[in-house]
This record gives sequence, C-alpha cells and structure tokens, in this order.
Amino acid sequence: MSTIGKALALLDTLSRLDKEAGLTDIARLCALDKATARRFLVELEKHSFVEQDQDTRRYRIGSAPVRLARIREARFPFLRIAIPFIKALAEASTETVHLSEFSGGQLSTIHVEDSARAHRIIVDVGSLLPFHATASGLAFLAFCPQAEIDAALKKPIEKFTDHTVTDPQLLRKMLAETAARGFSIIDQGLEAGVISTAAPVRTPAGRPIGCVAIAAPLSRTNTAAIHEFGAQTAAAANAISEKYYGSERPTETIAKPKRTD
Repeated sequence: MSTIGKALALLDTLSRLDKEAGLTDIARLCALDKATARRFLVELEKHSFVEQDQDTRRYRIGSAPVRLARIREARFPFLRIAIPFIKALAEASTETVHLSEFSGGQLSTIHVEDSARAHRIIVDVGSLLPFHATASGLAFLAFCPQAEIDAALKKPIEKFTDHTVTDPQLLRKMLAETAARGFSIIDQGLEAGVISTAAPVRTPAGRPIGCVAIAAPLSRTNTAAIHEFGAQTAAAANAISEKYYGSERPTETIAKPKRTD
C-alpha cells in the first residue's frame, strides 16, 4: 500500500471509532509503528482531517471531511433526495430502515431511521455491510456485472453466525433469486435473530450505487411480512433512483409476495 493509501486507511480507521483515540491505540489498530502513525497524524492534522485534543492528546476526525462531505452532497444530493423515502418506509414498516452507499470498494451505511418499537434492530451509521452476509450486500452484488460477482466470491468469505452462508455456489443461487425478484432476503447472516431485506438504488444503466434495507427481529417476522417488506424496499429504491437520476430508469417487474404465514 502506498504512503497516501496508508494515511487514508488510518483516517478511515479513526472515523469508525466511537470515541477519541491515543497514538498507541491508533498505531495498533492500523498495524503501524508509532513513529509512522505519528507522522501521518501530524500531516492529517495540518490539513484539518484530524484534530488532537490539547488536554487528553487524543485524536478525532477533523473538520475537513465534513466540509468535503457537504460539498459532495450539495453537488450530488443522494442523501437529501433519499431521506424522505427512507423516513416514509420506516413509518410504513414500523421497523428499522437504513440506506447504504458504495464507495471505495465497500458498502457502508449512510443513514438510519430507527424503529419506534422497544424491541428493534440497531444499525450504526458508518457500519460496513459484507456482500455475502447482509441483505444490502446481497442486493448490491446481485445487480453488479458478472466479473465483479466472480471477484467478490473468490475472496475469503467470513462466517458471522451459524446461519451465515459461505458456500460460493449457494451464494450464486441467492444472487440469482435476488436479481429475479428485485430484492434480497438474509436470515441471520450477520447477526443472530435478525432478518433483513434490501433492494438496490441504480443508475439509468442499471448499475447499483447503494441499497435501501429493512431490518427486523426474526421473532415477529413471517414469510409474508418479509416479502412485503422486500417489495416495499424495491419500490423505495426505484423511487429514489428516479428522483436522483430523472425518468431514464429501466422498468422492472417486482415479484409479488407469496402469502404464506
């Protein structure tokens, strides 16, 4: 990895921490020696990408990423356009709804609408969504070119729960099913007791840029409900695509849910 790549990886690691971190912890998390980590932090601080608390000497994300994010959103208002649809879907489903975006080879959560129910699924903004173990990941990958699907399935496939599917052939079958019906379903792939469904937000050419997902406790979700949620995510994702890109969206037929309790 290049020097710039290592510095950006450090910044990315720091962004995922839920509190300020000291030099020793940052160096350990980034697999760097302390001298190298300090050098990167000094340079990043010069350009406001990180800040150091003068009392604790710990580091946190600076103002520069926020400024760049605001510029990007002003020019490419994906989040601003999508949020009303995410809110409406959360209200209709009464479950947790989250929006993800693909960037830098990873799919990550950029907005969450929490369920108002006491027993609900918690999704953190910034969390990464593995392609094989999450509904968003599966929905995204299902609409990617075949070469990208092949490349993703050749990488190590981590098992998160007893239910995580790690067999590449079975995953290919799940991807084909997802593409055919327009939304994915993942049963406890990333976390036990959680079932999710998702659909991709796509460009006019059909390439996915992110996903809309509903996550619900398995204990109160039956087959009919999860298929209904899937159809709702597909409708929301298509609506976001149409508003973001205009009317030049490929028309698709979404499979109707089967009524089985």
